[in-house]
Amino acid sequence: MELNSQHVRALAPENDPLKMGMGWTEDDLEKPQIMVESTFGDSHPGSAHLNLLVDEAVKGITDAGGKGARYFTTDICDGIAQGHDGINYSLAHRDMIANMIEIHGNSTGFDGGVFIASCDKGVPACLMGLARLNMPSIVITGGVMDAGPDLLTLEQIGAYSAMCQRGEISEEQLTYYKHHACPSCGACSFMGTASTMQIMAEALGLMLPGSALMPATCDDLKTAAYKAGQQVLELVKKGIRVSDIVTMESFENAIMVHAAISGSTNSLLHIPAMAHELGLEIDADTFDRMHRGAHYLLDIRPAGKWPAQFFYYAGGVPAVMEEIKSMLHLDVLTVTGKTLGENLEELKASGYYEKCESHMEKWGIRRTDVIRTFQDPIGKEGTVAVLRGNLAPEGSVVKHSAVPHEMFQAVLKAKPFDCEEDAIASVLSGKIKPGDAVFIRYEGPKGSGMPEMFYTTEAISSDPELGRSIALITDGRFSGASKGPAIGHVSPEAAVGGPIALVEEDDLIRIDIPARSLDIIGVKGKERSKEEIAEILGERRKTWKPKEAKYKSGVLKLYSQHAVSPMKGGYMD
Repeated sequence: MELNSQHVRALAPENDPLKMGMGWTEDDLEKPQIMVESTFGDSHPGSAHLNLLVDEAVKGITDAGGKGARYFTTDICDGIAQGHDGINYSLAHRDMIANMIEIHGNSTGFDGGVFIASCDKGVPACLMGLARLNMPSIVITGGVMDAGPDLLTLEQIGAYSAMCQRGEISEEQLTYYKHHACPSCGACSFMGTASTMQIMAEALGLMLPGSALMPATCDDLKTAAYKAGQQVLELVKKGIRVSDIVTMESFENAIMVHAAISGSTNSLLHIPAMAHELGLEIDADTFDRMHRGAHYLLDIRPAGKWPAQFFYYAGGVPAVMEEIKSMLHLDVLTVTGKTLGENLEELKASGYYEKCESHMEKWGIRRTDVIRTFQDPIGKEGTVAVLRGNLAPEGSVVKHSAVPHEMFQAVLKAKPFDCEEDAIASVLSGKIKPGDAVFIRYEGPKGSGMPEMFYTTEAISSDPELGRSIALITDGRFSGASKGPAIGHVSPEAAVGGPIALVEEDDLIRIDIPARSLDIIGVKGKERSKEEIAEILGERRKTWKPKEAKYKSGVLKLYSQHAVSPMKGGYMD
């Protein structure tokens, strides 16, 4: 079988001299050529250390007889982008990184790829990009940062900031927390989107077993990067492409793992977007269907007790998969060239779990303190649900594992806001009362790029009373660190005239998570019939006018014009 790189060499006589101009030898030109694409850059702790892994991957490629070529598409940090319009670029830049990966891969002509990222949009962007290229590929993730003093982790900072604004802690205390929450490189140490997507990459079969979400400071991570560089040459030799590994069955495996770990709701954007690149159809309803009856096992923050570094100590993705083995397709192919079932059996024989146990002993805890058994789960109904009704005809998403049980069924009074800034000001000033439903709208993909509503969720969940008595409902999305009564991705969004745009002050909103419903059931605090509500909404629609487009140039204009519904993945079409 002719290598793609050699086919391109034959077509373009300039290929050889240009590569030799940057130091390639005649021998290098004949070798399998591997693109090593990473999000390395001084953008945030999740990417600042990735060049170390790039170097290890290139060494592995070289030692296995290939030639590695380094490419970089730095990602942004959702944490650094919070609190200002920078967060509006977050989801859009996922698609832009995927575009650059496609361009890098197809414009040069590689035989395989190694993709290295750590965080919220970097990992899903790599997954989308490698799916488009559909060549032999392997993923390395940059791991997770250590927790700070007293196991302090970054997702606590939002709550501490809200407490400071309410006068519950001092500025000095807040400053201490801010300066000690991120003691090392790596993804933030909780089961947010970054950690979730690292786990999803392994669950899909695209990473070496047990290599997702390692502590970024451990030597095991560099070893995994080296081995991944070697393994991609095996994939090239065997002609194993992405589409041979990532099938509907492997997506279903990943969704079952997502349920077991209480993964971020942002996965309901990223997994469908990757599936779309492979010509497969997965949407939020797929998650809802598969989460029903799924066992939730992982006691990791923000919903649980432990920082995310403990996930690796407890055995990582393989340990989760062993517990939910009966729910998985064990015959799917993985980047090892073997099936998932074969990988799990080999790990048990290799001493992998004994090594993990030694990590746990240092902390005086057991594996089951972090990853519960299938027979003793934290919950038995998965962790996310899709709610529909006259407020969200196309659906909305809630992580019910983070919702107080008393809010599973509730009737609340609407308090609508057309931007997050107004909503959070009302929460922090005490204007929002128990029994209210805070609406933040015009924040969907076509409204403002679908930013996170992180600060508002933190302000609510950090208030003991409001966190158990109100809801946040938005056509935007949430940080993977969010917890509490939050319903997002409401579709159709306000910018296109979805019912969320028609909500008025003191409309009655009924939330029923067990029934998977979200409805407007009353006006001015008085319940009305379904027919009356439909008529009232029809009258409101007659006077509704679309808002002027927020962005009139640049990337966000392109994104807002071309983004599909969040229920399909929010990708640009």
